[in-house]
Amino acid sequence: MTRIRIGVQLHPQHTSYADFADAVRRAEDLGVDTIWNWDHFFPVQGDPDGPHFESWTLLAAMAASTTRATLGCLVTCNTYRNPALLSNMAKTVDHIADGRLVLGLGAGWFERDYREFGYEFGTVASRLRALERAISIIKDRWVEDHPPPVRGTIPILIGGEGERVTLRIAAQYADAWNGFGGLENYRRKMQVLDDWCRKLGRDPAAIERTVSIDPSELTILGRLADIGCQHFILALDPPYDAKPVELLVGWRDRRNRG
Repeated sequence: MTRIRIGVQLHPQHTSYADFADAVRRAEDLGVDTIWNWDHFFPVQGDPDGPHFESWTLLAAMAASTTRATLGCLVTCNTYRNPALLSNMAKTVDHIADGRLVLGLGAGWFERDYREFGYEFGTVASRLRALERAISIIKDRWVEDHPPPVRGTIPILIGGEGERVTLRIAAQYADAWNGFGGLENYRRKMQVLDDWCRKLGRDPAAIERTVSIDPSELTILGRLADIGCQHFILALDPPYDAKPVELLVGWRDRRNRG
């Protein structure tokens, strides 16, 4: 039976740095496998002008304040940063974390971030083309730069559910893929990903299947696992309630014991 992993995504909105950092430490102490933030410049929910923190500077702090959990951004918006720069940022954080980084990547969607920071929003198609170009640049830089990442490379997670392009990019390049909850939706997206893998000559088992869930979806964990989900990432807003994390860790441990 496939071993289940669990993680938490701590939304860095409407919080203080002290409270966010405390939540990171508590999550690791509770035994999660992975800890994630997200890549926005403004709150996505609640007061749109409320407090918010940038993802990659937070990742560096998360790397320095943890020792065991894998870390990542779920997911980095590809077009916010030059891909060669992003490769170097990721390599640096990976060294701070002693090889515990996953590079989560997506095409981007939150128009306010683009507009207020002066980035070209473009179209879904143009952002997806940029994502695919960036992956090649990032991988090449990890070969050329010194020092290389701790493990020689860094696992790449692709987030998104677009069936014609996003899942094809995931099938071609990703070590992990992230989709969203809802049993039938997730089942369909995994099937499309498997189909793309077969078309591209890649073993579908080479891609870890991760799902973003909220606390209301803890009731369907077993059914998601039964259809092939391997890694459950619980999204939490402040005040970062530990109770659902404890429930998720307990469920993982019981499931893995068989």
